[in-house]
Amino acid sequence: MSLRLSTTLRMFLRCHLARLPVCSAPVITLLFVCVSLGGFTSAQAPSNVYAVKAAFIFHFAQLVDWPPDVLNSDRTLTFCVQGESTYVSSLTAVVQAKQIASHSIQVREVKEQDDLRSCHVLFISGADQRPILGLLARVRDLPILTIGETEDFTRRGGIIGLRIEENKVRFDINLDAAQHVDLRISSRLLLLAKNVIGGKAG
Repeated sequence: MSLRLSTTLRMFLRCHLARLPVCSAPVITLLFVCVSLGGFTSAQAPSNVYAVKAAFIFHFAQLVDWPPDVLNSDRTLTFCVQGESTYVSSLTAVVQAKQIASHSIQVREVKEQDDLRSCHVLFISGADQRPILGLLARVRDLPILTIGETEDFTRRGGIIGLRIEENKVRFDINLDAAQHVDLRISSRLLLLAKNVIGGKAG
């Protein structure tokens, strides 16, 4: 692998970890399409992959609308993370001093048995199918944006499956699962997905 990060990837990480004005909507759209992990050294790859995925998770939430009775104007938007604790610190760094619409943001680590009803976004890390299936079954009827990193996450009922493919970040969307819990996903995000399962764009 190259010893240098690509210009796009360096902009991506600089944007979110330093909270710079370069995070404009057109730049974000470009980064969604173009960000590549090919510039990582073997030593850099793990920590930087966490940071890149955390930034994607944040932007997914920016492009989703929750029902007003679930996320009203004065309520904090809660990102819950189950699995690898490294994602908690990475996502905390990404969302620091940011808001989504008028909502402040908090990041919370959760365990498999925890009450998840206060979560607006649930990121399930790792590839162990047992906790993934159990968690998806528990939140199936709750207005929670579920995000995972296994190849079959959306086919299992999750809403967004985020993965690395050919050294690039790709994602699938299960629109049926989102509409089942009254989450509205922006058409901009749907256009960037590699695969969209069912539903009609809102």
